[in-house]
Amino acid sequence: MTPLRQRFIHDLQLRNRSPRTVQTYVHHLKQFALFFGTSPDRLNPDHVRRYLLHLVHEKHASWSTYNQAVSALRFFFMVTCPTDIPVSRIPYGKRPKKLPQVRSAEEVARLLAGVRSPVITMLLRTIYACGLRLGEALDLEPRHIDSRQMVLRVVGKGQKERVLPLSPLLLSELRAYWLKVRPTRWLFPGKSKERKLCASSVQRACQKICKEQGLPRITPHMLRHCYATRLLEAGHDTRTIQALLGHFRIGTTAIYTHVTAAALSRVVSPLETLPALTSPPSSPPPPPPKSS
Repeated sequence: MTPLRQRFIHDLQLRNRSPRTVQTYVHHLKQFALFFGTSPDRLNPDHVRRYLLHLVHEKHASWSTYNQAVSALRFFFMVTCPTDIPVSRIPYGKRPKKLPQVRSAEEVARLLAGVRSPVITMLLRTIYACGLRLGEALDLEPRHIDSRQMVLRVVGKGQKERVLPLSPLLLSELRAYWLKVRPTRWLFPGKSKERKLCASSVQRACQKICKEQGLPRITPHMLRHCYATRLLEAGHDTRTIQALLGHFRIGTTAIYTHVTAAALSRVVSPLETLPALTSPPSSPPPPPPKSS
């Protein structure tokens, strides 16, 4: 590892960026340097502009990936390798807003029933029971389960901890799982118990099960969408769901109100409320003309 990359990592760690963020930023900085074939400290914001155009027009990168690259390069040129040119003007892309995809309870049950690995099965059931992000579930340790208070402690985005209610059924399943798997450091270990399960392994397992079961595409993150939607349908308010999901903005949570079947079924079209009009009465015949 070069001294420059090490300094970049240290700068991120000093600001308490998550390991996933550090890994992502390092990846984008490396790709930026490889594109020009030189060390990034020899480049300037004009090179950044050319590289970002390359991501958009040639790589057809998603706006999420594009914005990650912008964040990584902004941090590098503002903190690790400061420049006199205002790199804060490097533009973020406007991400298209898509409604979350939600699957039925039956489809979720078929997915969970089709998993063969006890570790992946329990991980997916925990995601669905608590509305976790995949990364949050993979980072869980046995000590995060508080059976006395019936809560699950989760570290989410930005290293923010939140406390979630622990379902009695989930706790019972986790106890049976612990007796069978005997996890040590990580609640959901990989092949080696000293390493946590890999996200790609979980995603591949979901793809395989959906294909075998004839199900539409269901990802671990869709289980989080299903969790939020089911809570809304059960009558829980968006502020509570916002806290449970760990959303910073209430608007992020409110998007689920657009996809809840219960809410949509209560909407009455104005067409249904139009008054029924009867035919207007026929006008009387004109009087006969007077005789002269």
